[in-house]
Amino acid sequence: MEAGGERFHQQRQVLILFLLLGVTFAGWESRRYSVMEEIESGSFVANLVKDLGLGAGELAAREARVVSEDNEPRLHLDLQTGKLTLNEKLDREEMCGPTDPCVMHFQVLLKKPLGVFRAELLVRDINDHAPEFPEREITLKIPENSPPGTVFPLKKAQDLDVGNNNIQNYSISPNSYFHVSTRSRGDGRKYPELVLDRELDREKQALLRLTLTALDGGSPPRSGTTEVRILVLDINDNAPEFSQAHYQVQVLENSPVGALVVKVSARDLDTGTNGEVSYSLFYSSQEMSPTFELNSLSGEVRLIKKLDFETVPSYDLDIDAFDGGGLSGKCSVSIEVVDVNDNAPELTISSLTSPIPENSPETEVALFRIRDRDSGDNGKMTCSIQDDLPFILKPSEENFYTLVTNGALDRESKAEYNVTITVTDLGTPRLKTEHNITVLVSDVNDNAPAFTQTSYTLWVRENNSPALHIGSVSATDTDAGANAQVTYSLLPPPDPIVPLASLVSINPDNGHLFALTSLDYEALRAFEFHVGATDRGSPALSSQALVRVLVADANDNAPFVLYPLQNASAPCTELVPRAAEPGYLVTKVVAVDGDAGQNAWLSYQLLKATEPGLFGVWAHNGEVRTARLLSERDAPKQRLVVLVKDNGEPPLSASVTLHVLLVDGFSQPYLPPPEAEAAAAAPADSLTVYLVVALASVSSLFLFSVLVFVAVRLCRRGGAGSAGRCPVPEGHFPGHLVDVSGTGTLSQSYQYEVCLMGGTGTNDHVIFPQPNYADTLISQESGEKKDFLSVPQSLLEDKKETFSQVNLL
Repeated sequence: MEAGGERFHQQRQVLILFLLLGVTFAGWESRRYSVMEEIESGSFVANLVKDLGLGAGELAAREARVVSEDNEPRLHLDLQTGKLTLNEKLDREEMCGPTDPCVMHFQVLLKKPLGVFRAELLVRDINDHAPEFPEREITLKIPENSPPGTVFPLKKAQDLDVGNNNIQNYSISPNSYFHVSTRSRGDGRKYPELVLDRELDREKQALLRLTLTALDGGSPPRSGTTEVRILVLDINDNAPEFSQAHYQVQVLENSPVGALVVKVSARDLDTGTNGEVSYSLFYSSQEMSPTFELNSLSGEVRLIKKLDFETVPSYDLDIDAFDGGGLSGKCSVSIEVVDVNDNAPELTISSLTSPIPENSPETEVALFRIRDRDSGDNGKMTCSIQDDLPFILKPSEENFYTLVTNGALDRESKAEYNVTITVTDLGTPRLKTEHNITVLVSDVNDNAPAFTQTSYTLWVRENNSPALHIGSVSATDTDAGANAQVTYSLLPPPDPIVPLASLVSINPDNGHLFALTSLDYEALRAFEFHVGATDRGSPALSSQALVRVLVADANDNAPFVLYPLQNASAPCTELVPRAAEPGYLVTKVVAVDGDAGQNAWLSYQLLKATEPGLFGVWAHNGEVRTARLLSERDAPKQRLVVLVKDNGEPPLSASVTLHVLLVDGFSQPYLPPPEAEAAAAAPADSLTVYLVVALASVSSLFLFSVLVFVAVRLCRRGGAGSAGRCPVPEGHFPGHLVDVSGTGTLSQSYQYEVCLMGGTGTNDHVIFPQPNYADTLISQESGEKKDFLSVPQSLLEDKKETFSQVNLL
């Protein structure tokens, strides 16, 4: 009893809705508009504000839409002005084919409140197609005994236009035997007939070529031509005759390809070749040629393409039967396509609202339209949804339905609904279409993002490439939709001195952290900052976590040699006496490394040496010492290359070159440079005479120097008391004396002083020591012992010259 009452209540609501819609649109009658085909897109069709009697802006307020039967967007409605214009050029032949008139049905849909305005658009034909014959040449075989007045049907031309723009007349080129008569079929189409005016004489003329012209009634008219080739045959007095002049058949639209449609039959009373009958299609409607196939021997007409009642409901064709003598007979075949329920219902969604806010009152979810392309009961439909959902369907005019909520929704109970709309037709067998709609219930932002860890520790090796991914942070939000979408950001550091923005960046979508610059362990070993996670709710909620970044050291600094310097203008030369004991300290290589840990542990090794085994380098402190006693065979100039290497992975290294001079008791003059030695060792045969002269000159100069030396000594002895001293070179000799004991590096005691002699008048000299048992000059005034060998400093700095003077004081 309760179920019956509820059903009566629903029926009463539907009846009231239809009554209200009927009252609302009682004044809106279906209208017909018209346009010419092929007019430009944007052409004016109608003013719907005026025709519907609506106020300005009411179309936009009520969300008006134009819906056509075939769902093609051919029309455009301006909601502000109410003007209905064309969205594209219309081709009447493409839209309607041979159907005349060509009418496109459409509706104007008003949503708020719901209303439907039905209208039709008549597309008028223009003469944009010329007549076309199916063949370029028509061949007729006419017996020579054909009497005047005999009619010979010709294949008609086809014109895609309709009405007066279709074919109106046929004509043939001037000749003395035939004229053309234009006939009309039952469907209004015209076809030509060739009429014989006088008897043919094959002996006089066996072949005639005529031009057949089809002319339509357009303005201006269009025409098409074909050539008629007439063969005059000998006498054949019996033409084939069909058993029926007209065949009428019905074919189901779901008939398979190759199915037999009809079999025509004709017979000829003649014998031999004049009695052999063959069949051919004489005339076919627009869709005939690619749809049917005629067997020329058996007369069977079969399908070669699937039929579609909704596209072409019927076909007409003419069949000719020819005998071997050239005579023919004709019959017509009408084929009616029988509709079957082969089209499932169609559902088109016009609008869909999702998500639906929870706790909202009755809300419209979707507006859709249903239709079925079949006819009769095959095209009638019913529409339904599941019974266990909080939604109902409300029908309206023109097969429109509205899906609305049946009360408030609760997201905490269910956040998503899958609604299946089922449309079923009443055909046999019944066909149905299902369309699924997912309705989401929107959420309220009541949960803040939560990080997976309260703090993160990340390691990155120094000298990283910019934009290196160094780690990630992650936060989750238990809300849904935008309320659960988390955006990550770097929070301002409490210490503004730290340039956080230039050190790291974060991907706001996934929390990936990147180092913006190449980090240097020697400059910055660790830093920390806070990362925030904010959802996209309204209002937004957020949380934060601590991130600490530790920089790991890399072996990126090679050892740097502090001593001896390698960039000086002149190399540093170490002096080693030939009497040095093994272990004598020659020099010490001093180097540093800017890295830390084992990357800064340095080791030294001798890479190259002029005399292998003569010198050694201590691996841990860089001291260069003699490894054995020096001998006279050892070269006076030694070149050592010391390699300084750190303990990194891979290890980095630097090399330093040492120049060592082996001297006899620090009294040997500075050796000439390698260039001078090479020049002296070069062949000099051409200079022999000059060398002999130079040797004699040097010997004379030496003898003269000895004499002067003896005279000076005698002068000093004779005039020590009153006459004073012999003149000596003036100048200042600094008294920085260095005592080298036997425990240092040399076996005997020496006193030496090193002075610089400039080139600008200053008295700077290099004083090499003399051994105690060497020639000694004793000053008669002071009695002090002076052992010096004075050499200009400029000669020491430029190793390309030999010593030019030696002053023995």
